[in-house]
Amino acid sequence: MSADTHEASEFYATARGGVAARLLRERLAELWPNLTGQTVLGIGYAAPYLRLWREQANRCVALTPAQIGVARWPAGAPNLSCTAEEDALPFPDLCFDRVILVHGLEAADNARGMLREVWRVLKDDGRLLIIAPNRRGMWAHLETTPFGHGQPYSAGQIGKLLAASLFRVERRDTALYLPPSNLRLVLRSAPLLERTGRRLLTGFAGVTITEAVKDVYAALPLHTVPRRRLVLAEAA
Repeated sequence: MSADTHEASEFYATARGGVAARLLRERLAELWPNLTGQTVLGIGYAAPYLRLWREQANRCVALTPAQIGVARWPAGAPNLSCTAEEDALPFPDLCFDRVILVHGLEAADNARGMLREVWRVLKDDGRLLIIAPNRRGMWAHLETTPFGHGQPYSAGQIGKLLAASLFRVERRDTALYLPPSNLRLVLRSAPLLERTGRRLLTGFAGVTITEAVKDVYAALPLHTVPRRRLVLAEAA
């Protein structure tokens, strides 16, 4: 079962959701520090993270797959939001410099179909960033957060899925080492827990972060396949 946009919105309005979003944004800012003048597409429930680049990017678009509802930018924000089928994105080919999937891959009914569409709309030199709940992490097993819904993934599973969709993994990262708790002591200790987890418990992060690029050479044949001659024998 996938979390809908209403549940995700309620989660990010809580103290726990705010801390989780802040920790994730810190990692994303390290990976993509400057997207000035670029076009960015967020698929899933991406608005809490697209705000990182909203003021510097030429355009940020938040797309919510139809099966999880409709999400909108705050009033007055100079960007776009829309809803569409995950395997039929309403954009022309090669139109985005960056695509970020958050609360998207694990909620997908057709993950490969969605990634094929991402490949189509992403520029050849563009980059894809996937945030997905880690199968071994605590956050994937608690349904009171959006990370506890849908299909969790290991880093290896995401790599195989990307390779099958003609992407190549460039970098990997992790985040959310604090327990998915509402306790104030836990939330206040989030920076310390995050630093400690990154050093000692890398396999038990709440989410995996995977950056990938289009593997354009994988879509081309390595050599021309020779045509075989068909020999017909006459009947005696």
